Amino acid sequence: MVEASVRPIVVGVDGSTAATHAVSWAAREAVRRDVPLVVVHACALVPVAVPYAEALVPAYHRAQLEYGREWLDAAESAAREAAPDVRVSTDLARGSAAEQLIARSASAELVVLGSRGLGGFTGLVVGSIAVAVATYGHCPIVVVRGADAGAEGPVVLGVDGSPTSAAAIPFAFRAAASRGVPLVAVHTWLDTPLGEIGVDEAWDAIEREHRALVGEWLAPARAEHPDVPVEVVVARHRPAHTLLDQARNAQLVVVGSRGRGGFRGLLLGSTSHALIYHAACPVAVVPPPRW
Repeated sequence: MVEASVRPIVVGVDGSTAATHAVSWAAREAVRRDVPLVVVHACALVPVAVPYAEALVPAYHRAQLEYGREWLDAAESAAREAAPDVRVSTDLARGSAAEQLIARSASAELVVLGSRGLGGFTGLVVGSIAVAVATYGHCPIVVVRGADAGAEGPVVLGVDGSPTSAAAIPFAFRAAASRGVPLVAVHTWLDTPLGEIGVDEAWDAIEREHRALVGEWLAPARAEHPDVPVEVVVARHRPAHTLLDQARNAQLVVVGSRGRGGFRGLLLGSTSHALIYHAACPVAVVPPPRW
């Protein structure tokens, strides 16, 4: 068991290839942060509803638990292969995957998920489990895509001046500082391209104004991490397009769990879905502080 004072990284597994990729990423991140890694499989022992099959229920449940243990053993091996110094433990839990991850997020540094799932984490990203964890979770959630996606490049941060966007800023700066890479702060002025509303001639002044705003939003974190090089991108485009473009060469994209302006509806809307489906690197969704 992890000491109560230590906030581990929690990664959910289900035997899928995507989950293995998530474990490898989480293991390296745990070593980077010097925290333990807890690998969890949630086994929902759903009763068999067919009356004549009642005698098969115990065997069915045993098989589910055996698969879970096998997946956890494989995940532990993958974690040690990715990061030999990782402090890793496994936990075969019973119950709903969403409930397990949400509960554990209250005492975790991160919850890490693969971009696709099966078994106990079916539809992990595109279905109700991901929505539930991202909506009700208490810590940042990282969705990992691909085997070695995001191995190089900067950390990309989406900012829009909202309180939840502000919560993502220190997370992104810490990620960039720990990796020794630059941070690219992305801000889009409007969802609608300027050419559609006839103010192209004002763009230079608008860009200067919004660069100044971004500078104000980033100032406290820049003061705390003066060695992190920062590039500010102010774009006349939809936020999903701009973030996906910047993510092509990034190792992590960081966004708040809600947004306004250029990142409105980020968690449950088209922008977050576009990032989850198409970003070429892991995506971190950072919730606001909960009191």
